Amino acid sequence: MKISKICYRGFIEGRVQGVFFRAETRRQAQLLGLDGWVRNIDDGSVEVLICGGEDPVRQMLEWLQAGPPMAEVEVVSLAQSDCPVLAGFNIVS
Repeated sequence: MKISKICYRGFIEGRVQGVFFRAETRRQAQLLGLDGWVRNIDDGSVEVLICGGEDPVRQMLEWLQAGPPMAEVEVVSLAQSDCPVLAGFNIVS
């Protein structure tokens, strides 16, 4: 039986750069077995693409509401997205 995959893409705003947000997002995604990527945006926000099974994706979306301990997440704006073919979770530039 194939597990259906869902994907979310969007932005996290607040104090999310210079606080290990990307590294901790990757670590959390890998723990949950998710595919996708995270990257810094010039305006100070972080963009993410998260793909995987519904339960792990929901857990990741919940984690992103606070992020790592040094982050101060103010806005999380993510929307369901098409699921590209990905393997693993990476930090991209």
